[in-house]
Amino acid sequence: MNYIFVKGAKIHNLKGINVQIPKNKITVITGLSGSGKSSLALDTIHVEGQRRYLESLSSYARQFLGELKKPEVDSIEGLSPSIAIDQKSVSHNPRSTVGTVTEIYDYLRVLYAQAGTPHCYICGRQLEVKTIDEIVENIIEHFKGKKIYIEAPIAREKKGSFKDIFEKLMEKGYLRIEIDGTLYRLEEVPDLNKNVRHNINLVIDRIKLQNLNELKHRIFQSVELALKEGNGFVLIKEIENNVEHIYSEKMMCPVCGISIPEVTPKLFSFNSPYGACQRCHGLGFTLEVDENRVIDKNKPVLEAIRIGHKEGGWITRRIVKIVNQYGGDLKKPFKELPEDTREAILYGTSYFEGLIEIVRERYDEYTSEDSREWLVKNFFIEQTCHECHGQRLRKEALSILIDGLNIIDFTNLSISKEYNFILSLKNKLPSKKIKIVKELLEELEKRLSFLIEVGLGYLTLSRNVKTLSGGEAQRIRLATQIGSGLTGVTYVLDEPTIGLHQIDNERLIKTLKKLRDLGNTVIVVEHDEEVIKNADYIIDIGPHAGTAGGEVVYQGNLKGIFKEINRSITAQYLKGIRKIEVPKNRRKGTGKFLTIKGAKHNNLKNIDVKFPLATFICITGVSGSGKSSLIVDTLYPALMNNLHKSKLPVGKYEKIEGLENIDKVIAIDQSPIGRTPRSNPATYTKVFDEIRKLFAMTPEAKARGYTPGRFSFNVKGGRCENCQGQGVIKVEMLFLPDVYIECDVCNGKRYNSETLEVVYKEKNISDILNMTIDEALEFFKNIPSIKNTLQLLHDVGLGYIKLGQPATTLSGGEAQRIKLASELKKRATGNTVYILDEPTVGLHFEDVKKLIEVLNRLVDKGNTVIVIEHNLDVIKTADYIIDLGPYGGDDGGYIVATGTPEEIVKNKKSLTGKYLANLL
Repeated sequence: MNYIFVKGAKIHNLKGINVQIPKNKITVITGLSGSGKSSLALDTIHVEGQRRYLESLSSYARQFLGELKKPEVDSIEGLSPSIAIDQKSVSHNPRSTVGTVTEIYDYLRVLYAQAGTPHCYICGRQLEVKTIDEIVENIIEHFKGKKIYIEAPIAREKKGSFKDIFEKLMEKGYLRIEIDGTLYRLEEVPDLNKNVRHNINLVIDRIKLQNLNELKHRIFQSVELALKEGNGFVLIKEIENNVEHIYSEKMMCPVCGISIPEVTPKLFSFNSPYGACQRCHGLGFTLEVDENRVIDKNKPVLEAIRIGHKEGGWITRRIVKIVNQYGGDLKKPFKELPEDTREAILYGTSYFEGLIEIVRERYDEYTSEDSREWLVKNFFIEQTCHECHGQRLRKEALSILIDGLNIIDFTNLSISKEYNFILSLKNKLPSKKIKIVKELLEELEKRLSFLIEVGLGYLTLSRNVKTLSGGEAQRIRLATQIGSGLTGVTYVLDEPTIGLHQIDNERLIKTLKKLRDLGNTVIVVEHDEEVIKNADYIIDIGPHAGTAGGEVVYQGNLKGIFKEINRSITAQYLKGIRKIEVPKNRRKGTGKFLTIKGAKHNNLKNIDVKFPLATFICITGVSGSGKSSLIVDTLYPALMNNLHKSKLPVGKYEKIEGLENIDKVIAIDQSPIGRTPRSNPATYTKVFDEIRKLFAMTPEAKARGYTPGRFSFNVKGGRCENCQGQGVIKVEMLFLPDVYIECDVCNGKRYNSETLEVVYKEKNISDILNMTIDEALEFFKNIPSIKNTLQLLHDVGLGYIKLGQPATTLSGGEAQRIKLASELKKRATGNTVYILDEPTVGLHFEDVKKLIEVLNRLVDKGNTVIVIEHNLDVIKTADYIIDLGPYGGDDGGYIVATGTPEEIVKNKKSLTGKYLANLL
């Protein structure tokens, strides 16, 4: 069977569709946002592939994995086990790095254990363990034809008179000793100054290395004796030029006396107590209480305390006592108190533990995770561990080097540089070590090259997974899958082009083809024109979103889609019948600028950047060129800290100018609008408050005395108490993710039967939450307070989502557009800076068009919109572009070009300009 046949798929908005997907080909599923693409690819094909694989396991294994619910589909034939590579971030564990999730770090641990050279972590001296045979062979090879002393080191840089030692050596029959470079007979040693550090070596033998066959036995005996007297060390000294060479049969420094434990892969693991830094437990940072968050130093003492305390309570009384004892004026700002008084208030006295310690104690006492999280967010700061300097491992592990780099130095290089380093080792390592690690090097080379192929050469293996974008996380998993070399698998990918510049897109397409050529079926949910054009087969779902979607508009090769030009909006954009127009005029702005000077966070090269106010600005550049470092990590927190007095960590920069021209900054990111199913578009945009008020005004509600609170599923009263208004019940699965199942009391309706009896226009409150935005817009068209918010959600392209859709089921792009609609609702000051990071994620050409209209609406009111973007349709409509690069990682962080799209195209250095030229 050469096809996967899906018959009667009805999950979410799919209208019982039938599709056939060719095996061992790349199939792109496209269509408007909300048309049903993910429902077909992820919720039907992937879930069924997984379910069948689990069913093939033993009943013993299945009891730990739980049952997967069968998707709503009549039948699927020809399906193989499936792997989904979606946009969800890989891990939120602070220990997870790119190296650990790709398993490359595990290979590196073995490489460093086998090929690394230990050094003393105090003096940096190389430590080598040799057997007595190896030492003898080495002496013969190195000192052939030379006169040498064979000595046993007795003391290295040690104070003392050493009389007892000298007497014992004389008793043993030894004749000569070398003290601080001078030779003495043992019976003639002068009295030594016991307060001075001395170097003392016992002379075992003096030999000229000729007639080696006869001498070999003598050398062996002398070395053996030296190792015994020198506690595992032997020193060879050339008589003519005083050159010394120390050999050891122990992993120990002859000068500092420190020893290295057995070198195994475990020593390099920051997730194991054996290898991790003892202070930060392998995290690289420690949580410390930030005194600036505990107390506002500009306010009078008793008003300055930010931690919760009762007025006149014990904390206040102790602080008054401190001020009376140490001096100061309670009415003056905290910063004007004498230093001793400030120290005592913050760090304690004999009768008061200090505000810092109180916060620490509260953190230890709180059992609720939410309370501890709140404390951390408000009072703690992450500080680089001063023991390991952020390198996570114990010092012994960090002193083992390959070609001058320890394992963490290696993971701090960009992946492209790591790849070159591994290639170079074949010529640098001794042949004996090469034999041991040859296969290991080949595996590392292969895995690093896969990451470079998917456009991630600018990342480092030490990068924390939490800081990756959805697209980066997805491409890491894609590279890992290619590395696993599986065949006969159905891979389902959800928008792998997220966060990719056009130059990286070409690499990604090659990677997808490689996955296909291994003998796999690749199904990609995608809107990118290049990916669509490179697909073997296209399935266009639509024709519109939500209830107006869920049908197969077209399935077949690229040529055939144009026969459906009347029904397929995708075909109309591919053909150029519909398009996003280039604006006739570019806004010049007010002539005022916001300027950030000396930005040097991550890979930014000390750059000065000017943002013209009251314009639509696009920040462009290849992946890893420094866009997020500039906008998300530097500009946004700097504006928040200056304008809104927040305490966000901010990237390094020298100064910021033009703050007087703006009054607020708003970041509209892709983080979820809530972490539980309770949060939804209706509650987030507050339109649900108006709907509840409307229901409370119905005759039935008035007769029963119901207030708007009765119609809230978050408080006791009207909600179903079995599920506490969630409509679903959370089942904790121990080491597996939590599972949500429908409440069997209210059948997912969230409310009790009494509340559901109240209706407005024949719909109860649960029916309203189940409406799509577009259905609700029609239903409430005569009620402005509700209609206006729903209209904004429709305008940002979210007409297809349900009012009560749980936050946990929304994509990052959908969450971002809900936030955008919420911001549009507010009255604009005209001096606001809006910051968006890739708002086109998950958007079809038609939805991008709507988004651009909405963003322009904000700029037309006098605001400034700054967007990090790769989508050329958005870039071509911008008033001003700041193009970073020219490449990613260390080769990025410069400003390549600035100006209008037309000016960027003329700049030969700009990679963005090269691709933009075709659209202007």
